[in-house]
Amino acid sequence: MDQFGLVSSSLSLNRVWTEYSEDSNSEPDVDLENQYYNSKALKEDDPNAALASFQKVLDLEGGEKGEWGFKALKQMIKINFKLGNYKEMMVRYKQLLTYIKSAVTRNHSEKSINSILDYISTSKNMELLQDFYETTLDALKDAKNDRLWFKTNTKLGKLYFDRSDFNKLAKILKQLHQSCQTDDGEDDLKKGTQLLEIYALEIQMYTAQKNNKKLKTLYEQSLHIKSAIPHPLIMGVIRECGGKMHLREGEFEKAHTDFFEAFKNYDESGSPRRTTCLKYLVLANMLMKSGINPFDSQEAKPYKNDPEILAMTNLVSSYQNNDINEFETILKQNRKNIMDDPFIREHIEDLLRNIRTQVLINTIRGRIDQVNQVLELDKQSLCAARYNALDKWTSQLATLHLAVVNKMA
Repeated sequence: MDQFGLVSSSLSLNRVWTEYSEDSNSEPDVDLENQYYNSKALKEDDPNAALASFQKVLDLEGGEKGEWGFKALKQMIKINFKLGNYKEMMVRYKQLLTYIKSAVTRNHSEKSINSILDYISTSKNMELLQDFYETTLDALKDAKNDRLWFKTNTKLGKLYFDRSDFNKLAKILKQLHQSCQTDDGEDDLKKGTQLLEIYALEIQMYTAQKNNKKLKTLYEQSLHIKSAIPHPLIMGVIRECGGKMHLREGEFEKAHTDFFEAFKNYDESGSPRRTTCLKYLVLANMLMKSGINPFDSQEAKPYKNDPEILAMTNLVSSYQNNDINEFETILKQNRKNIMDDPFIREHIEDLLRNIRTQVLINTIRGRIDQVNQVLELDKQSLCAARYNALDKWTSQLATLHLAVVNKMA
């Protein structure tokens, strides 16, 4: 065999040995993969068995953190959350966060944690959510994942807003603002989408605090950011708060415009806030004393007979007809849909004042002397009746007196 043949044979043997070695090394991965999918198959029918099976994936890893262990922990977190095992869920979540530095890629870890955050955010347990978000932020200190840090802080800020913890919210907002500023301390307009998310959260805080001065400044700034492609939900929040601000300032037409824009954005994003904003639109429509029915618009018409909206529809009808009895009856019968909303309740007295004033004006319109600027009260008929009664009574007394005198004579 020549030298070339020896070299060729040697290369072939090396290739076979390499392929064999790779197959041998891949066997544990195959076992992990099979165990993972077998566990996942149990998830719906027997979640407790699935948890035990996913634990075997971690056991098979033998302390070497990898992709299948990460995936198994992700499933265990979701199952424990669904079962209400929150303590165990937090243990597994902290375990998963140790994988993000080296066991999985940055994109994979970011996508997975985002998915978990969105899943857990459906909980109404405020303490649990706070613990979850703060645990995530602690783990991200070393990871230096700006996008995930921003999203987690935004969720934590929203949680503080829902709890009316404005001091903690203000601290979060300060950190978020700093992350979107240039070296000169100005807003980095290249981060327009993130800036709008921050503005939306801050605008909500000032709206709740009824701080119209700061709200107005921030609202105007948010509308001038052109570099962003915001989610319609974010614009819905900004426009809704703008509408509330304008309504409180008595700028009913501007409020009407903002509430309509908010409604369209919420509708586009599929947010249930669309029905609430439609109620506010109706409120602004009545306060601006418009004769146009807000449900005549193409966007609002499909919601005209919505059970939550129907009460407001009837309210508009009675308001436009100045039927105060019907108006008050609708308010009493639909207290939950109308009066339970603090913002509507805040302005319902204005509506009642308007309708009472209009009823009074309609009552006295024909009795106003426009030339002399006086109200003519119709006392003549009442006085005439009294005069006739007294005259009749006097005549009867005179007749009686005459009869008595004649008898005594």
